[in-house]
Amino acid sequence: MKVAVLMGGASFEREFSLASGKNVCEALEAAGHKVIPLDTTGDLVPTLRSERPDVCYSALHGKHGEDGTIQSLLEFLDVPFVGSPGFVCQKAWNKDSMHSQMATYRAITGEAPIASWPQGLYIARDAFKDMGAATALDLIPERVIGGFPVCVKPARGGSAMGVHKVSCAEELGEAILDALAFDEAVVIEQWVDGVELAVSVLGNGWDAHALPPVEIVKKTAMFDTQARMTSGMVDYFCPVRLESLSPDEADAQAIRAEVERAALEVYRAYNARDLARIDMIWDGAEAKVFEVNVSPGMAENSLFPTACQAAGLSLSAVLDELVQVAVER
Repeated sequence: MKVAVLMGGASFEREFSLASGKNVCEALEAAGHKVIPLDTTGDLVPTLRSERPDVCYSALHGKHGEDGTIQSLLEFLDVPFVGSPGFVCQKAWNKDSMHSQMATYRAITGEAPIASWPQGLYIARDAFKDMGAATALDLIPERVIGGFPVCVKPARGGSAMGVHKVSCAEELGEAILDALAFDEAVVIEQWVDGVELAVSVLGNGWDAHALPPVEIVKKTAMFDTQARMTSGMVDYFCPVRLESLSPDEADAQAIRAEVERAALEVYRAYNARDLARIDMIWDGAEAKVFEVNVSPGMAENSLFPTACQAAGLSLSAVLDELVQVAVER
């Protein structure tokens, strides 16, 4: 098939996207497809209309790639594409949506809850800068369960850009202002320590299945943007080491199964499609989910390809099946 691979874009995550797009192109070419790599410039729509690809794969990260913009455009153009539809991406892009999305899903299904998430606050830029919210930051320790340290992050965004661990009130203002440089609102939530995990999911609805969880062991204080971009700053173990979850093997296996079920619960709650990555921390008692990534990184050493390899799947075969499903949908 003729597959258009969208990459680059104008977001803060352009370089991540170009690396993902390059690897996706190579994998799809290895599967026998004719690949058209496209940046999302002003020529995108005319090019798509003239090239008439059978299907699109979006390797865009960040704004426009994960917020529903590119998905809604492809829906408008009636071009089949891999991944979640626009309305799903809009919800997943907002990290403050977790509570309402999960509550709605559980009310409909009546399932016993598995996943949990950090309790937090949402503050818009206009409220902070123009309505005096900056004068009420002394309320944060009593409004966020457990008080300091807290996590300050953009309400929408990826690759840990603008994310801060704040240990005292004096650090709050600067952290919030930095987070607001990446988005129009911030989320301030409980800081969670534990085993950092990324669980990739493939499929749709009740046929979706989790790939082996990737354990992320950082050599710095945080798994931040710099750590993600610098070779040797992070170690990845896939599947997660059982001893990281519990000294008892049977207990560790049960925890891993719970982590995978939590990822699937969140994936289905958002009505994600085809593929996604669920980021979480096992805090010793619960799987605390932080976000749903509808366009997971696809560079050679990214978490999704790592999980595929651990599952005995080639990225080429996985992407080949995904584009086939998208065309037949």
